[in-house]
Amino acid sequence: MSGAPAAIAAFGAMFLLMQFRVPVGVAMAVVGVAGFGLAIGWSPAFSLMAQSPIRYATDETMGLVPMFILMGAFAVGGGLGRELFNASNSMIGHRRGGLAMATIWASAGFAAISGSAVASAATMARIALPEMKRLRYDGGFACATVAVGGTLGIMIPPSVVFALYGIMVEQDIAKLFIAGIVPGILAVIGHLVAIRWIVWRNPEKVTPAERHSWPEAFEALKRIWAVVALLLFVLGGMYGGIFTATEAASMGAGGALLIGLARRKLSFGGIKEALTSSARTTGAIFIVIIGAVLFQQFLAVTRAPQEISEWVATLPFHRYVILAIILMMYLILGAIMDEIAMILLTVPIVYPIIVTLGFDPIWFGVILVMTVELGLIMPPIAMNLFVLHNIAKEVPLISIYRAVIPFIVVDIMRLIVLCAFPALSTWLPSTMSSRATSNS
Repeated sequence: MSGAPAAIAAFGAMFLLMQFRVPVGVAMAVVGVAGFGLAIGWSPAFSLMAQSPIRYATDETMGLVPMFILMGAFAVGGGLGRELFNASNSMIGHRRGGLAMATIWASAGFAAISGSAVASAATMARIALPEMKRLRYDGGFACATVAVGGTLGIMIPPSVVFALYGIMVEQDIAKLFIAGIVPGILAVIGHLVAIRWIVWRNPEKVTPAERHSWPEAFEALKRIWAVVALLLFVLGGMYGGIFTATEAASMGAGGALLIGLARRKLSFGGIKEALTSSARTTGAIFIVIIGAVLFQQFLAVTRAPQEISEWVATLPFHRYVILAIILMMYLILGAIMDEIAMILLTVPIVYPIIVTLGFDPIWFGVILVMTVELGLIMPPIAMNLFVLHNIAKEVPLISIYRAVIPFIVVDIMRLIVLCAFPALSTWLPSTMSSRATSNS
């Protein structure tokens, strides 16, 4: 068996293993090695299993994954997330729905120094939910707001998901990061509009916070200089070609550590906890990456991606119709897989189709991440909604589902706009210096 039938059988076997609670990375590795052995031979399969994981795990480009995760861990330990929330709350918390809008602003700022949707949601949940509960915000609305704000963690650069996509398809990671800036800003604006609409329709869901004086507000704003400096340092360095994406990750982690130490927010215990949590997260991600690599090697020998791409090219549909089908597939997969596994598993098949259809790879990377981002809050199974439900167990899951619907509508509209106007995500990367792109 070869080609598309072999790929379909492999995917079926992998999902069957996942039903028996085999971790997705292990499931991909087992099916990949077994399929490679049956197609080529067991000796090459075992050689592949011995060599590929080491080659990818020690690749210089892969070093940016643990470094960006470590930067986020140092940012959490250094209290940067709370300072972002306090600054946003001091400026707009007194407005109706202001606490929810402050959560979105703070989530956007934290996303720029975190790169993880679940980490952003969990961090903001510990900070914002108690304040919303104190002011008697509707529980479903509060949880939905924090969950939606968390999705910014994979859109606003630096993003681990963008980095993995760039590594897999051999595209410029720095360009991908810069391409996510305008869509990320549009996401923030869309979420704020959704909050205003919800509050207008249901004013009883919120209670305004107390107004801060202007001196208090400016004092809170002064405390977020570290976040602004770190963001400009990392993104500005990549945009200007001062350092590569991998170097930016290392510089960002070092910068977050120095800021935490200089402000006496990071103790020895805090540093140890950041290193330990980063190691755990990195290990989990690398298991998925290695499994995906082994699975991709099997797909390569079957020629399934090429055959599927050639078949799609013959379909009598407009290319945007095919794109819509692909994006719908990602929304469905979002119900059963986390964002990293989803991208690592599907991009080897989907990317050749996108290239055949003539779409820009950088633009598609943004569209792909946006769709994955939407899957994190799309009922019935949505990673970020479950994270918030586990933190606020007293809030019924169905009420979170209802509250997140306006945000989903706004995100779908944003997806349509960016599909219709690709320049919104491709113009900024096109202005990068040649040195910046060559360094990445």
